[in-house]
Amino acid sequence: MHVDHLTFAAGPIGLKAEADRLGDLLGTRFRDGGFHPRFGTANRILPLADDRYLEVVEVLEHPAAEKAAFGQAVRARSELGGGWLGWVISVDDIAPFEHRLEREAVRGSRYFPDGRLLEWRQIGVRGLISDPQLPYFIQWESDPSLLPKALPGEIRLQSIEIAGTRDRVEQWLGEAVDDVFDGVEVVFTAPNGQPGISAATFTTANGSVRL
Repeated sequence: MHVDHLTFAAGPIGLKAEADRLGDLLGTRFRDGGFHPRFGTANRILPLADDRYLEVVEVLEHPAAEKAAFGQAVRARSELGGGWLGWVISVDDIAPFEHRLEREAVRGSRYFPDGRLLEWRQIGVRGLISDPQLPYFIQWESDPSLLPKALPGEIRLQSIEIAGTRDRVEQWLGEAVDDVFDGVEVVFTAPNGQPGISAATFTTANGSVRL
């Protein structure tokens, strides 16, 4: 399992302004990621070291957003003012998770601004909606050259702070979550209200930044 990316839902200021705000804190700029036609959302992304990335996402006025679980999740978080939506685990084979959750993964895609198409399958967003401490799972289907890549020395995800319980997440993943999971520190704290990601810390050229 690979900690693939973190997702941050845009608040009232909108996608571009939210990405600019986070980029200023991290000392860099997000790139336009394009839109998700199956989910009714659009994003801006920041490639990170270790084959990860940070995504800022916004729901669109699009019919798919009303039907797709991901669109519903983004809209709900944005209506609460925006903030951390969740974390995503990439796997080589999503079939075991389809079997365990007793449903098929849904297909996802994202058109880049230049027209290229990135495709994947994902499952577990409804689990995220009901219990936001839980990650969802993704299997990339496009050529790896289309995935976000950071330059050497770029920003690194150092840690994730999760309001929730290690046992619950381990049960969901089907494996142990040590203090360092796939090179990322995972810190569990007692929920004070809504469970889910409460903060993430990044190593940047200007030191550690906690968002």
